[in-house]
Amino acid sequence: MDRLAVIDQLNVLFEEVIDAGPVCLSEATVPTDVEGWDSLNHIQLVVVMEKHFDIKFTSEEILAWQNVGEITDCILTKVSVPEPFASL
Repeated sequence: MDRLAVIDQLNVLFEEVIDAGPVCLSEATVPTDVEGWDSLNHIQLVVVMEKHFDIKFTSEEILAWQNVGEITDCILTKVSVPEPFASL
């Protein structure tokens, strides 16, 4: 999975949770850029992201996020699958 695929999926999840119309996330997007992304919706977004990507975030990870790019980084570290070994 690549960064753009994660951000595309996050757009859908944000639209479902926040329910305030279309969302157009970028790596630089912060909560104040998205109408309705408040502390309550942030908790709901975390739960939805964990379910959607089948991962778990630590409290430290969640508190460290400053923007969508950092959320994307965190997701990618948890869903990354190593490349298969080259055939010998």
